[in-house]
Amino acid sequence: MEPGMPGGADRLPGHEWRTPVLHHRHVGPTLRFKAHLLAASLGLMLAACGGGTSGVPGFESGGTGPAAPAGQTIGTGKVKVGLILPLGAEGQGGMVGHSLKNAAEMALAEFPNADLTLLVKDDRGTADGARSAAQQAISEGAELIVGPLFAPSVQAVGQVARAANRPVIAFSSDSNVAARGVYLLSFPPENDVDRIIAYASQQGRKSFAALVPDTAYGKVVEAAFQQAVATRGARVAAIERFGADPAAMQASVQRLMPSLGQADTLFVPAGADTMPALAQALQQGGYDPRKVKPLGTGVWNDNAMAQIPALNGGWFASPDTAGFNAFAARYQQRFNASPTRTATLAYDAVSLAAALARTQGSQRFSEAVLTNASGFAGADGVFRFRPDGQVERGLAVLEMRNGQIVTINAAPRDLGPRSQ
Repeated sequence: MEPGMPGGADRLPGHEWRTPVLHHRHVGPTLRFKAHLLAASLGLMLAACGGGTSGVPGFESGGTGPAAPAGQTIGTGKVKVGLILPLGAEGQGGMVGHSLKNAAEMALAEFPNADLTLLVKDDRGTADGARSAAQQAISEGAELIVGPLFAPSVQAVGQVARAANRPVIAFSSDSNVAARGVYLLSFPPENDVDRIIAYASQQGRKSFAALVPDTAYGKVVEAAFQQAVATRGARVAAIERFGADPAAMQASVQRLMPSLGQADTLFVPAGADTMPALAQALQQGGYDPRKVKPLGTGVWNDNAMAQIPALNGGWFASPDTAGFNAFAARYQQRFNASPTRTATLAYDAVSLAAALARTQGSQRFSEAVLTNASGFAGADGVFRFRPDGQVERGLAVLEMRNGQIVTINAAPRDLGPRSQ
């Protein structure tokens, strides 16, 4: 799926920084570090800030810059890492690609004595370009591939990398392209859904209705919603899908309203592009958020959404935004442009690669290291890669409160035991 889709599977969000680090607790012999050495060697930093638009799909303003020359490298370290991005893609894809490249460059500049060389490759936003870029990077000695961005490109790179026994840390949020050795460092909507349903269930909510967009994103979150509700032993009161035009929204709301008498929550994962019209249809249909708690995903993390009366008191899950503003300020100072919301994905991936190159020796990018169950700490909080390539993130729960967005349940600092 392509970026720009409402809540789509390739969400294009950026952030502040906490250099991704290996947690030192409960790990095997190759991962045992002393805490003070870990902090000192990785320069662990975090500036607490508010605001941001974490989890919102689409693109933020940012400079595009010139296309990267063929064979461009960043850094001079012994460990080579391929960086594959859609630098030459038209429109927003190219803009996001350059923001990711800038963030990768910034990560290398800010990591003390990083022993990496980034082999920058332009996939032009196509699967064929990505395949060629991966072949070039591996032929030049890349031990790890970082990127690409779009799902078809990730699939193409994964095929090349697997044949060469090289791991990939890619940026698509389409869980379908994750695989063993192809790890997705992104914002999968399934994480948002599971977190908010779990929280609502903990607060005593037992009957869940849903009003989901009739889109590819809607299908993903609907499946995640049903699974999350079933896992908590709760009840699905009703599910309705809504179309993009106001008449279709009104018809969906009319079908849904009779079932809301049997529900204590309404899951509405609609973004800022559709929520105003959908909220109006809900209000006209008699929906009262004081009686049926509205729930959402990270696409709600937008100040404009907080102004919608039908969402007042609503809860949603999203990455902790504490890191983004400081990252964005440093990025702005360095590049005289604003980063895209996904920019920290490249920053975290390169910082993680530098950390592993420093601490893990010849096993630095092995499956055992990359899937360490204790996980890593990144700009958007803690995360870990599952053996199947999916990412798990520690998310906060936020509330729409009288026009403001406030955190009511902080993101965990530890992901706990791996469930699968």
